Parts: sequence; structure tokens; C-alpha cells
Amino acid sequence: MEFTNSYVSKVFKNMTDAVIGIDKLGNVVIINEAAKKIFGFETVKKKKVEDFILSIKLNIVLETGKEELENNFIYNGRKFVLNKIPVFKDKKIEGAIALFREVTDYSKLIKIIEEDKVHLEILNTILDVLNERVVVVDEKGIITMMSKAYKEFINNPNPEGKHVTEVIENTRMHIILKTGVMEIGEIQEVQGNKMVAMRIPIKKNGKVIGAVGKVMFKDVSDLVTLTNKVNRLEQELEYYKSELNKERTTKYSFKDIIGRSASIQAVKELAMKVAKTDSNILITGESGTGKELFAHAIHNASKRYLGPFIRINCAAIPEELLESELFGYEEGAFTGARKGGRKGKFELANGGTILLDEIGDMPIRMQAKLLRVLQEKEIERLGGNIVRNIDIRIIASTNKNLEMLVKQGLFREDLYFRLNVMPIKIPSLRERKEDISILTKKLLVKVSNRLGKYVEGISNDAIKYLESYDWPGNIRELENVIERAVNLLDADLIIKPEHLPEKITKNKAKKYIYEKKSLKNMIEEIEKEIILECLEKNDWNKNKVAKILGISRVGLYKKIERYNLNKAH
Repeated sequence: MEFTNSYVSKVFKNMTDAVIGIDKLGNVVIINEAAKKIFGFETVKKKKVEDFILSIKLNIVLETGKEELENNFIYNGRKFVLNKIPVFKDKKIEGAIALFREVTDYSKLIKIIEEDKVHLEILNTILDVLNERVVVVDEKGIITMMSKAYKEFINNPNPEGKHVTEVIENTRMHIILKTGVMEIGEIQEVQGNKMVAMRIPIKKNGKVIGAVGKVMFKDVSDLVTLTNKVNRLEQELEYYKSELNKERTTKYSFKDIIGRSASIQAVKELAMKVAKTDSNILITGESGTGKELFAHAIHNASKRYLGPFIRINCAAIPEELLESELFGYEEGAFTGARKGGRKGKFELANGGTILLDEIGDMPIRMQAKLLRVLQEKEIERLGGNIVRNIDIRIIASTNKNLEMLVKQGLFREDLYFRLNVMPIKIPSLRERKEDISILTKKLLVKVSNRLGKYVEGISNDAIKYLESYDWPGNIRELENVIERAVNLLDADLIIKPEHLPEKITKNKAKKYIYEKKSLKNMIEEIEKEIILECLEKNDWNKNKVAKILGISRVGLYKKIERYNLNKAH
């Protein structure tokens, strides 16, 4: 064959591309060094080479006499372009040659270049959309890229290819290339505008190969505005954290429950014992008796005291919102649902205690769902299908008669029994009137501190009026009365009967009826109070008071001495 002569063989031998040639009988007559290395023909074995010839189908070229060009061929993960060419002599086919040109690295390079182009386009698009002012320079300070916003700012549509000092006023990009040290938060004046910039060197193998510059704030005033906004947000965050902690922690313990009466002491002892258990509790009592205070104290004295304490008022939340408040919801559960969903009160209370205040006002539909929580100790968020196990203790409170509501069909009997495992009834203030004096003095300190007013105390007469009142609003009403009195004080720093509401003082004799004193004692008490009140209203002018009361001055002096009346009374 012509292509097997010495000259042609030398050419094939020294080619970097792999070459394999066969004669018209299909025998391998040429296989150069590149082919041996690529395909593993270091020691040419006839059988192995013939198998390879069959795999590349070079024999077909002998049959057809047609060349096959630019075929893709993959061998051991390496990619080649395969050209199969017939060899003719006197128009008769004499053999065929297969030429293999490896394009693995070339393909990788093309792919990298294409990916880089895509990434560059994405970067440019992002910068343009975000209106960012960014510039990139090479190791010589030549601009290789600049965002559209920066070009518009400096009014230069084609800055690429120019040195950065020719394009950007007061730039330090060329200095960064020399020092290799980043600069962040530097003020730079461009066209009379003071902006805040950052400059970062680009390094490869420890060598600076370029730098990136970015305008952080387009004007110094923007930085001031942002700083103020961040400060406000931090303050808001601290406030909400504080409020959340208040919401999830208890504020009171049994020490805060004031009273020496037998009734309140008995309830405190019962509550302390109940606190050590993990059973559900139902606290009943009139409005303002301190049911929530007892719930706080019970949680604080329980083994769950380190867990959260969550309170929800069942009467204050509309029925359509109560379910999502208690159980939470998944994203998209309803129009306006928060992205990512939201935990409900039951989940927030996990590991701790939940107080269901005003449980008697809970809608029947929600009562059924609550019953399942009590029975199964599991919940499902609104719009979700994931069952979540919870570990909570339930304390329910109400000022309503649940037994009566059960009879009326307004409260589920099975739920009532579930909640009423450990019942605690808080006595009303009229049932513990001996505690009014100590409660008043305690509340007086609390109110005066809250209002920022100094108060020396409360007179005994004012206390007696308070003790004679029925207190339908209980301790809450007592606190309101004290706050009113403190606000009415002027130079006088002691709360007196005139500082109390008329509904408490309108019947002067009423307070004595409950004391079960003799008629003589009651008359003396009334006389004492009338004389003292007249003296105080007339600045202790005894002559004037004696005339007003229709008694002699000597008689007035005797009564003042008898009743031990004085200005400091």
C-alpha cells in the first residue's frame, strides 16, 4: 500500500492525533504511538486491535468506499472527533484510515467559557436591576466591567478598556492593586456628591489580579438615615422581645397573694398542693378576685416553672380567629396567612402551662377541639395534616357557673369533667373583708409607684368605709378606687373618706350595721366621725365648729378629748 511506505509511516508516527489504518482485507497495517497510548495498545495484540476495529466500524468504509467525517467517539470518558477515510489506488479501494482527534479539554474549555458568559450576563442583569454601582479592574487598573448604574452616574457609556483614574474621580482602585488591602466605608467625592464606597482586591495564589469597587451608599445622608432606621428597629426588637418574655413568663408567685383571712389561707394551701401535680385545674371565682394571679403562682410552684406560661382570653378573641390562635396555621391556610405559617398558643406552651381564661365563653365548636387536645395530647395546625404531640398543663378559669352552662347546653359536660379535675374557688372580697386593710396598703404602694406620686397612707376612717362596701368588682375594683383617690390628693398626702367615691361613702351608718355593735357604740362612732369631719372642714376652728354643731366650746373640748381627736388622726 502507498500509505505504508517509509515516508508516510514517519508522518503518521509523529502525529499527535491517533491513527489506525487497515488494508483492503481488514488487517491492521498502521497504528501510531498516539493510538497505542490512548487505546492501550502498548503491546499490539492482534485480537485486541481487531476487536477495536470492529467497534469503530472501520470495515464499513471498505465496503462503502465513502468517508465518514466529524463523528463523535467516546472512549474511557475521553471525547474524540473520529474521521474515517477510504484509501484508493487506480479507483480501487486499498484500505481505510481512522483519525482520532481528542476534544475533551477543548469541550471543557468551551463549556467553561459559555458558563462564564452566562454568569457574567446574570451578574450584569442583577446589578442593573438592583441599580448597584459596581466597577471591576484588572491588575493594571484597566476597567473590565462597570454596571449600568455606575455608567449613568459618571455619564460615561463606554468606560471599559480605560484606566480607572481616567474615568472615576478621586478613585483609589489603583492604590488597592498595589497594597492588596481592602477598604470599606470610605467617603469618596464624585461630581460634588459624597458617597460611601468599598474596594476589595481580587487575589489568586497570593497575587493581586484585579479589584472590585462598589458604592455602598450613594450619599452620606443615606448612611445616616439607615443608621437611624437600624437603631429604631433595634429598639422595636428589644421591646417586642421584652413583651414576648412577659407573655411567656409568670409575674406572680404565692408570696404575691395577700391576705390573713381563713378563706384565702385555705385556698392558698390547696393551690400549693395542686401545683405539685400535673392535673388540669379549673379556677372559678367572681371577676376581679385574682384568678390569673393564682394561675401564675401555680405555674411558678410546679415542676414546669422553667417552661413557658401562655395565657389566652377565650372571650376577647372572635370565634373565627380563636382556632388559629390556639392551634396555629400552615402557610396558605387562608387569605392573609403568614408565609411559613404560625405556631398556635398550644405549641408555644409546649413543655409548660397554658391558661385558658374565661373558658366559659369558649364557643361549643372549639370546645370539641379542646377536648381532643386534652384526650390525645396532640394538635393539628389549621390547613395542615401533620399531627404534633404536645406536653402541656391546662389551667382554665372562669367567673361563670359552668354547671349551669352544662345544664343549658352551652358547655360540654365531658369537657367540664376533664377540666374540673382539681377545682379551686377563689373567695370574693366581701367574704374576706378582714383582708381589705392589708390589701389596700399593698395596692396603695403599687399604685403610687406606678403613678409616680408620694402617698403617706390611708386614714382609719377611709379603711372602715372600704370595709363596709360590698365590692362587686372585688380586688380589681379596690385597686381602681385607690388609684382614683391617689389622683385626687393635693397637699394632703393621706387618703381620707372624701377621696373615695360617693357609692362607698353615701350611707354613713351602713358601715356600722355589719360590725354588730350596740346602739350606744354606733351612736358614739357616728358622733366622733361628724365632729372630726366638721373640725377638718373648718381648719380646726373650735369656736366655729361648736356653733355649727350647736354645743358649747367646753362640751366640744370634752368630746375631742374623749374621742382622742387630733389633726394627725
